[in-house]
Amino acid sequence: MNNYIHIGKIVATFGVNGEVILNHSLAKKAGFKNITVLFVELIKGNKIPYFLVHAKAKTNNETILLFEDINNKEAAHKLIGKPIWLNEEDFRKQAGKQAPIGLLGYNVVENKNILGSVLEVIEQPHQVLLGILYKEKDAYIPLHQETLIKINHDKKEIIVTLPDGLLDIYS
Repeated sequence: MNNYIHIGKIVATFGVNGEVILNHSLAKKAGFKNITVLFVELIKGNKIPYFLVHAKAKTNNETILLFEDINNKEAAHKLIGKPIWLNEEDFRKQAGKQAPIGLLGYNVVENKNILGSVLEVIEQPHQVLLGILYKEKDAYIPLHQETLIKINHDKKEIIVTLPDGLLDIYS
């Protein structure tokens, strides 16, 4: 079974030929080179494959996409607001090295103890929150200059030092 990574959503149509604008979290210009399919969540929980005709990076977080069989503004308009997913293998090829979303699947470690694996990344203006499962409960670990010690990409570990009592609220 494929693992899918949520990378963003369609925010607008572009032109009259069915192109759409994808706002994404890949932290680099994404032209989706060698990617043939993106998955659109038309109905919650159902990821439908949409085949790319072309993709053109606009900024570090926006890309203009054209999908097969979407050839007018009306058809494209139905995709606005819909979440976009990549399979995990394609995601790893596309995500920028500094993209917080690239930390999905890494282990959060404090004092040589694994607290949990990153299941969700929430980007906020002054910090990133890492969602993990800690003692069978959802927990959110703030990641900023005061808590982050080191990220070891080879071991897929995020070494942190957390404020006293932070994890107690999840126990």
